[in-house]
Amino acid sequence: MKKRFIIWSMAIFIVQPVLKAQEVDEIIKKGNDLYKQQQYEPAKTAYDEALAKDTSNTTAKFNLANTSFRLSKPDDAIKSFDQLAAKYKSPGEKARAYYNKGVVLTNQRKLEESIDAYKDALRQDPNDKEARENLQKALMELKKKTPPPKKDQKKKQENKKPKEQPKMDKKEAEQKLKLLEQKEKQLQQRIQQQKVKVGTSSTKDW
Repeated sequence: MKKRFIIWSMAIFIVQPVLKAQEVDEIIKKGNDLYKQQQYEPAKTAYDEALAKDTSNTTAKFNLANTSFRLSKPDDAIKSFDQLAAKYKSPGEKARAYYNKGVVLTNQRKLEESIDAYKDALRQDPNDKEARENLQKALMELKKKTPPPKKDQKKKQENKKPKEQPKMDKKEAEQKLKLLEQKEKQLQQRIQQQKVKVGTSSTKDW
């Protein structure tokens, strides 16, 4: 009797996880159907239910991250994709997590961060055409957003350059020299007159 009891208890122990996994799969399938119908709140509820029964289910976590994005919760989605990328072992799964993270960041107009995410996806899966296309688009958008600094520097340098003064004719130069000489003579005459005045002035006695 003891042997039979042990055998049956072992059989129950083996069957229970299988039944639980099937139940979780059914809940995820229900969530996926709701997601396709764009019923994101009920889909989220289904994925939360699946994770309550199996906290390590990466399929439910991945789909919940996508649902968070659709429900305008990008920060939650990015956090989940980062966690999944760290947890996944296969390059294909990691690439999917990084790609979706890139899409969320692009949607937020965080181009530099999205570029990094697409690059991470391509490091895991170099043949991912969608990641490559999105990377190119993000790079082009970033280029439009930030014009090359070299042109600005050239403009600044041009503005700093002193303006060239127009060249003088020979006659104009001679006339200017004569005027300067005349001014110097007049200045010297004034200085001499002042000296004479100072010498002839009377001093005051005590």
